[in-house]
Amino acid sequence: MTQLATPLEKLQPLYDEMARQMHDSRASIAGNADRAAEIAAAIRTDGQLVLLGMGGSHAVGRMLEPCYRALGIDAVALPLSEQLDKPLRLAGRTVIVTSQSGESAEVLRWFRDGLNPAHTFGLTMEPGSSLAGLAPCLIGAGGSEKPFAATRSLTVTLSLHAAVLAELGADLAAVLEVIDGASVADVSAAIEHLSGTRCLVTSGRMAQGVAEAIALGLTELSRLPCFSLEGGQLRHGPVEMLAEDVGVIMFRDADPSSRLVTSLAEFVLTSSPSPVVIFDASGLPPVEGALTVPCQAAAGLAGAFSMLPSAQRFMVDFAASRMPDAGTPLRCTKVTKVE
Repeated sequence: MTQLATPLEKLQPLYDEMARQMHDSRASIAGNADRAAEIAAAIRTDGQLVLLGMGGSHAVGRMLEPCYRALGIDAVALPLSEQLDKPLRLAGRTVIVTSQSGESAEVLRWFRDGLNPAHTFGLTMEPGSSLAGLAPCLIGAGGSEKPFAATRSLTVTLSLHAAVLAELGADLAAVLEVIDGASVADVSAAIEHLSGTRCLVTSGRMAQGVAEAIALGLTELSRLPCFSLEGGQLRHGPVEMLAEDVGVIMFRDADPSSRLVTSLAEFVLTSSPSPVVIFDASGLPPVEGALTVPCQAAAGLAGAFSMLPSAQRFMVDFAASRMPDAGTPLRCTKVTKVE
């Protein structure tokens, strides 16, 4: 077992959120069918979808982009702050605005300034929030998570989108199979493998949204520089930063891009001393020299559900192995109400 510097009682709220995330995800899919059908109808009419959010909500949007595009929807995820400063034209597009609390400063300003097009919907964990009063909303089961850093809210938000994807014709069989059989791998060896690092970079291809969500959580909890680069972007120059104290965390699921994740991992291992950890839902043989965290083989949205529980546990315990107060923010709050 990993030796944790943060007392267990401080971590227990995070563990509790993660323990019920799949139950709440199932309930969220079942409880939002009518609203999901309404959103799907708007998306079919427009054929274009913009996903707006901040922090973990934006990372979820990045996970969903390829899922909607696979159904022929022209989908793009943007930070809401970026949309406020240099807006994409939204006329004729369906927009889904995501905020776990429904109270994020950027969300409230966007609506206050009247920037929402006709087909605007919300996604929140709080039925009594400002966002829920401003737009028709999908509502996640179980209410907002309380601890700092997103865990349950990520999977519940994914499940709400799964309800919309089902109405658009996606087969959720693989997603539901992963949700019902979700398990958390032992991540102790992965934490030890990266014990000498001072900086982490996460990377994926189709699973890049998962990589970005975990980088965000690692930064928030460990206070170390942790950032995310899509596999091609990492290879085009930033590999110059690789060193024995720069760890690389990769996400490989069961889709054709897995060969590119494999190739990049092999390149990192043969060209640098950087330690590599792979959260692996590909079903392929492990990459020699990398520390593999095995996850149930799955692709797309099911792949995200497969990798997130183990990646979240790693995120929390890696931070707790280094910090005496992981999960206690020093400079910000769970809900950012000031831009």
